Formats: sequence, C-alpha cells, structure tokens
Amino acid sequence: MRKYHALPVALLAALALTACQDGTGTKDEGAARPEPASATVTATHSAGGANSGGGTSGTTGTQAAKDKKATQATQATQAAKATRAVKDQTAAKSPTATRISCNGSNTTVTAKPVPRPLNHMLLTVKNTGSKACDLTYYPVLRFDEMQWVPQPIKDSKPQAVTTLAPGESGYAGVSLSAADGSGEWGTTSHKLAVGFQGRTPNSDGGPSALPTLPAEGVYYDSTLTVTYWLRDRDDALSY
Repeated sequence: MRKYHALPVALLAALALTACQDGTGTKDEGAARPEPASATVTATHSAGGANSGGGTSGTTGTQAAKDKKATQATQATQAAKATRAVKDQTAAKSPTATRISCNGSNTTVTAKPVPRPLNHMLLTVKNTGSKACDLTYYPVLRFDEMQWVPQPIKDSKPQAVTTLAPGESGYAGVSLSAADGSGEWGTTSHKLAVGFQGRTPNSDGGPSALPTLPAEGVYYDSTLTVTYWLRDRDDALSY
C-alpha cells in the first residue's frame, strides 16, 4: 500500500514543477508586482534621456547657427577688403584715375640744404589741395637760367608712383656738387624752378613751383643730380 500512495505524490510534484517552468501553472501575485514598478522606472529614465538628448540637440543647433553667422560675417568682411584692394590697384594703374598730378598749383614746395649728406639739398612737396595727387617720375630742376636738365639717380626709382593724400608730403634729394671737387662749371644760384612731369616721361605736369633759396644762394656744379619723388625723407637723402 505505501508504494501505491508514493507514486501519485511524486508525479504531482513533477507536474507542479513543470507547470511553473513553462508558465502554465499558478503564479504568486506578490512576486509579480515589482515588474510594473521596474517598467515605470525604465520608462521614466527613457523619458528623461529623451528630454536630455533634445536639450543638447537644441543647444548644439543654436551654437551651429551662431558659428555659421560668424563665418558668413568674416567672409563678407574679407570679400569687402578684397574688393577695395582691387579698386585701389585699378585706380593706381589707370591713366584716367580720379587722382590728379601734383604741381605748383596744388602743393607747396620747399628747398633746403642739409648738413648731411654733404652738398645735398632736400625738396619737400606738400599736398595742399582737396584731392590726392601723384608725384610722377622726378623733379625737373632749373637753377637761374641754366640750359640743361639735371639727370635722375636711376637707383632711386620707386616701385610705384608716390601718391600724396591731402596734407601728405613727398620728397626728393638733390646732390648739388661733387664732394671731392671733381665737378665742373661750379656756380652759385639764387633762384630755383621745380618742374613737374605728367603721366608720361618728360610731359608737362602743370605749373612749376618757385621755392625760396637761402639768402647766400646754393652752390652746384656739373655733377648735379636728383632722386625720383619718394615718400620717405630719409630715403630721399640716402643717395
């Protein structure tokens, strides 16, 4: 009789265990309750992650828009500078530029001997007009009634025309006589006319200037030479 009752109990236990494993048996309601809570927590975290991600995306988008505007502004500034540079170069090269030639009507000219270099004089031209003007080539000098034109110092030729804005000054250095006395036809002059050239060499650039010379006059000889018109005073006296 013991063997008859033992078999059903073992069988029932096995069936109960199988039911629990394949999900067909009865479940404990208390053990099943934590699952919704876990799902809620997971959903909350997911929602928070979505909100956080959305905020970062918005911030990134705003910064990207600012960077784009800054880049566009920089590009616009660079383009404007490039346009101005092209216009300046075109105006400088064009013979019909709005600038005019510097001459005795729109400048003041001074002529002063300098202690160094020896036997040198400095010509200073100041633009007194309301427009920019060009000092082209080199000054054409005439002391008293001299019948020859002093030659320019070729090495002093600048790379570009010396342009003077209103109020600016340009310069030319004059080597009056040979320091070693090797020059000929030495004489002292009390009058000087400074001629200006136009757009082409030896053309008429307008009225000459008549700067005042020192009361004792200026001595010059056959070695008399002059620099091209230059923007820098020291450069003009370096030849």
